[in-house]
Amino acid sequence: MQLLYSAMSPFARKARVVAFELGLAERLELVPATPYTDESLRAINPLSKIPILVPDAGEPIFDSPVICEYLEHLAGVSLTPASGPERWAALTQQALADGMGDAALAIVRERLRDGDQRQDLFDRQAAALNAALDKLEAEGLSADRFQIGEIAVAAQLAYLDGRKVLDWREGRPNLAAWYETASRRTSMVATAPHQV
Repeated sequence: MQLLYSAMSPFARKARVVAFELGLAERLELVPATPYTDESLRAINPLSKIPILVPDAGEPIFDSPVICEYLEHLAGVSLTPASGPERWAALTQQALADGMGDAALAIVRERLRDGDQRQDLFDRQAAALNAALDKLEAEGLSADRFQIGEIAVAAQLAYLDGRKVLDWREGRPNLAAWYETASRRTSMVATAPHQV
């Protein structure tokens, strides 16, 4: 199966980390894609967003939460708690991390835009990022678990670093320490952009 992706995309990285954690990485054929310039992607995903998983049989699958769930199904193993409060907490944490990615991407795209940049956009997205980061710092992340919520957070924190979106470590020692450990996992090292 093919994964259409960008090495810098935190959403694609989340899917790749999940594949590694589930033992499916070798089954993924990585196909670089550039959604902002390659209109041919629209034929596969009308939104022209990555990642896109093209299974060996069946229709293309997108967006990253759906791809991750599909990979869990293939592996017969879940990185998402099956039910109850733990499930909703993990899925909410994933949604929080994905929202961080949306905010960070908006900042990065605005920085690349020609002409006057919109300070109101920077301010709004930075406020969202800081509020999410503060929530993660206050609630803490488990060092004993690396499931869908933690994977999503790790991928987004790596993106904040890689794109130099903001200095998220200042005032967040617990989150910084957690990420230091998480970033050394085999799945995180193997999917780092310089490894592609």
